[in-house]
Amino acid sequence: MLKLTDNDFERLVTYMKKTYGINLDKKRVLIEGRLSNMISARGFKSFKEYIDFAFADKTGNETMQLVNKLTTNHTFFMREPEHFQYLKKAILPYFEKQNAATRTLDLWCAASSTGQEPYTIVMTIDDYFGANAARWKVNLLATDLDTDVLAKAKAGVYTIDMMKDVPKEWLAKYFTKIDATTYKVIDRLRNQITFKQFNLMNNITDRKNYDLISCRNVMIYFEQETKNALVERFYDVTKEGGYLFTGHAESVGRDTRYTYVQPAVYRKISNKPDAGKGRLSGSTVSGGIARK
Repeated sequence: MLKLTDNDFERLVTYMKKTYGINLDKKRVLIEGRLSNMISARGFKSFKEYIDFAFADKTGNETMQLVNKLTTNHTFFMREPEHFQYLKKAILPYFEKQNAATRTLDLWCAASSTGQEPYTIVMTIDDYFGANAARWKVNLLATDLDTDVLAKAKAGVYTIDMMKDVPKEWLAKYFTKIDATTYKVIDRLRNQITFKQFNLMNNITDRKNYDLISCRNVMIYFEQETKNALVERFYDVTKEGGYLFTGHAESVGRDTRYTYVQPAVYRKISNKPDAGKGRLSGSTVSGGIARK
């Protein structure tokens, strides 16, 4: 296996941190493990030779393949289920009334990986509205840096092993069986999601105000200053009364304009006298996701 020199390691770490906000300072073994075989198989004799080649590619395709190799995309259906419980028990009842005139929900899953999280969100919403689901327009933007995982997410095809946490009722309702081991998300839900590549270090040019932004288990790789700046950019495109989900292992800086609601849940309440309370009256969550 090829070995990273200190200089090559520093070049990669600096590039990933400066361009994408991802801190790989302590990931030397990971970098070597993920890139070494690929570099050798393509005929390069050293990390330096490959890095020089990737950074010289004016199309950006090679650096994107490099990023795809180095980013982590661990995810699964119903991950951190407390968020989906809160979505169903507090957020959706609130916006069912708040958005009654338009019957529209705008959401952003900002680190969608292979799609299990955004599909879990739209399934939770569909399950909540039940017979009235067709009366609501759900627009979910699902973004990720990695183009490979976005392609998988858009396809919406998963093996049965990847769906062990999906309720049986949802499996029958929201998936089409392809063969004995493979299922595909139904078109009705897939059409509610727009998959798009996006670097979270970039300015958010979409000025739509979102009812919910979910950015879970990606900011853990960011330094605090980078994370704080990203959270404030999220705030600027969150609807008044809207919410932010973070991963349960992630923390939001004390200076954030969001109001803390409960672990990994924050809310935009800028013009209310009880903003410090954060929590909706009667919004305490108990028990699991209701299943029909």
